[in-house]
Amino acid sequence: MAAHRKPRQSPLSGHTVRTAATLALAGAATATAFDGTGHAEPQLTPTQVKAKVARLYQQAEDATEKYNGAKEKADTARHRLDGLQDQAARKQQRLNTARDALGSIAAAQYRDGGIDPAWQLALSSDPDHYLEGAALAERAGDRQADAVSRVRDQLREIERLRGAARVELKSLRSRQTELKRQKKTVTGKLEEARRLLSRLTPQQQAEATGDGTGAGRASRSASEPRDTPEPTASSPAPNSRAAAAVSYAYAKLGSPYVWGASGPNAFDCSGLVQAAYRSAGLSLPRTTYAQINAGRRVSRSELQPGDLVFFYSGISHVGLYVGNGQMIHAPNPSAPVRLAPIDQMPFAGATRVA
Repeated sequence: MAAHRKPRQSPLSGHTVRTAATLALAGAATATAFDGTGHAEPQLTPTQVKAKVARLYQQAEDATEKYNGAKEKADTARHRLDGLQDQAARKQQRLNTARDALGSIAAAQYRDGGIDPAWQLALSSDPDHYLEGAALAERAGDRQADAVSRVRDQLREIERLRGAARVELKSLRSRQTELKRQKKTVTGKLEEARRLLSRLTPQQQAEATGDGTGAGRASRSASEPRDTPEPTASSPAPNSRAAAAVSYAYAKLGSPYVWGASGPNAFDCSGLVQAAYRSAGLSLPRTTYAQINAGRRVSRSELQPGDLVFFYSGISHVGLYVGNGQMIHAPNPSAPVRLAPIDQMPFAGATRVA
């Protein structure tokens, strides 16, 4: 009878083989990654970088206008809150004075012992003098009742002001949260644009940012007229305010773009337009969304120097028209305040504010 032998174990079990295979694959993948043949971020051509940077700048500008709007509302809420707190403080001071006066009256009554008036009359050595004093006391009592009523009114008013201040504080905190969110969006878009541009040579970077806000003429609306006659370069501004705004914009050529800035040394697009008309004595809203509704709408064929010209379907960019199809605008962080053709971006409308 043959002896039964225990089958000899393979030096590599199934589990060990699988483990070894996994390690081998991992090593191969690591080696591939180190020798540069792994899956890397796709390389963009200069043209693709230019298009992507233009989109990022447009998105950043849209977020900038939302930031400007939130900041304007936050500043208004802060101003209202400060006013309510000042009113409450002044009324609290008057309330404290009124309370002190009531306390003095109460102390005097306590010192007099609060004797019943009938007994005071009976015990008085001079009844006529007492009756005269009692009439004065009654009038004083009426004045005291009026003082108490005023104190109560002041308490109610102070509570109303404090309630309004709590509501305003809640609004302010909401605006501040929105500010932080939009700021994060803007800085993220701008940082991504800078990262993309850093891949290009200086010459390619200049080509990518040389036409301002980018977007090119090819993205113009199909319904937008392409052969609309423009006013000549010598077209005068329609009035002194428009002329002053145009003069201010020319004086700011070359100033840096800084998002959220409205002068005097740096600007974003709506900040430049606002500052230009502020110098002319006219107050404009802070954002493009509000500026387009700040005056009378005009067609592209009616443009005159001093008109505000708006771009993109979201009304996220604005410039100041200066004649001959040109505007002065603050393009983006890669370009300073400059003169540019208005057909450089998709035209969205125009407004005459002066």
